[in-house]
Amino acid sequence: MKIGVVTFPGSLDDVDAARAVGIGGQEAVALWHGDHDLRGVDAVVLPGGFSYGDYLRCGAISRFSPVMTEVIEAAKKGMPVLGICNGFQILCESHLLPGALIRNDHRKFVCRDQRLRIENNRTAWTSAYAEGQEITVVLKNGEGGYVADEPTLDRLEGEGQVLARYLDLNPNGSARDIAGVTNERGNVVGLMPHPEHSVEELTGSGTDGLGFFTSLVESAFA
Repeated sequence: MKIGVVTFPGSLDDVDAARAVGIGGQEAVALWHGDHDLRGVDAVVLPGGFSYGDYLRCGAISRFSPVMTEVIEAAKKGMPVLGICNGFQILCESHLLPGALIRNDHRKFVCRDQRLRIENNRTAWTSAYAEGQEITVVLKNGEGGYVADEPTLDRLEGEGQVLARYLDLNPNGSARDIAGVTNERGNVVGLMPHPEHSVEELTGSGTDGLGFFTSLVESAFA
């Protein structure tokens, strides 16, 4: 499968995401935020880092990048899209996912190996995991607190759209310990921690993040 990895001005982890795609056995295709063409990819990753306009609101300006017009339309038709960290923020700003990400409640940047529980393994990006599986991946963010109004949070809980939840401690004040969410269809996923930094034994926190980059093939065959 061809998986597009978008580079926005300020992206830090686009190369890491592309490497993770390759380790997961797929072909990474570089996409630029100014592109008007997704170049025939089967899925898209919006990587973490920073983006132009974060001083206004994280992801607010990147949402209007030409490539996002294409991503939004493709996602509405069912294309799998994974937003990691800043990519998660962009998905929320694009209204492909509900809620928003705000500054960490302790007002400090956090970088640590973070334990998570996979709450929904029925998405295009999590089928390689067992429901309830506990994994450890890298977390690094300054504005990672997931928020939504209570009716939205109740709906996410009731409809199984909470993708992953923080374990041991809540590192950023996210409502109900939510680390990631999915849309109703299960093709669009946002995750604040960084699975692309947890795909090799030699570096990082192990290989627990690799499932996010192998799930697409498993979903396709299923």
